[in-house]
Amino acid sequence: MRTVLTLMLVALLAACGTSVTAGTAGEDNGPNTDETPFSSYTATSPSVSGDTWSLTVVMDQDASDNNTTFEITTQICLNSGVCDPPVVQQVTVEDLTHTTSLTPPEDHSYVNWRVKAMYEDDTTEYFPQGAWYTVWSSCYQSDGVYYGVDADGDSCAEEEDEGFLPGFTLVPALTAVGLAIALVRRD
Repeated sequence: MRTVLTLMLVALLAACGTSVTAGTAGEDNGPNTDETPFSSYTATSPSVSGDTWSLTVVMDQDASDNNTTFEITTQICLNSGVCDPPVVQQVTVEDLTHTTSLTPPEDHSYVNWRVKAMYEDDTTEYFPQGAWYTVWSSCYQSDGVYYGVDADGDSCAEEEDEGFLPGFTLVPALTAVGLAIALVRRD
């Protein structure tokens, strides 16, 4: 039974990994605001692992006058093909402007987002309907190759960490520790 549940969870996570239903890898997918109850939006693009990603959506005046409210949901997908569950974001509202932010984890591929409009008559509508808008990462994997401004083809380029002793790498460190242990045992 445990194996069946594990396989079901893996299948569900794999299905989430294919949540980008339209578009091309690396090309952001955003709304046509003429077809939404918001007049404009801005999103940090590309999203960068470990850096704050922000989204601002400006509600139409007509929607505001009709007591419409927005709920913004995000989903982060990783280069491994697994997507985190969708998260309803905390939103700061100032006049018509709705702003949220998050920090994508290392090795993320893209950030999905959508808006749920909740109308005065207790009906709701999603933008986009049945899909996500997408902002791609500065380093994303597609068919085993890494792309984006922070990619080097085989992986995501990493900043060099000099550690506590610049130039002192793992092999010399282990060698030094081994020699010290050998000298102590000789005595």
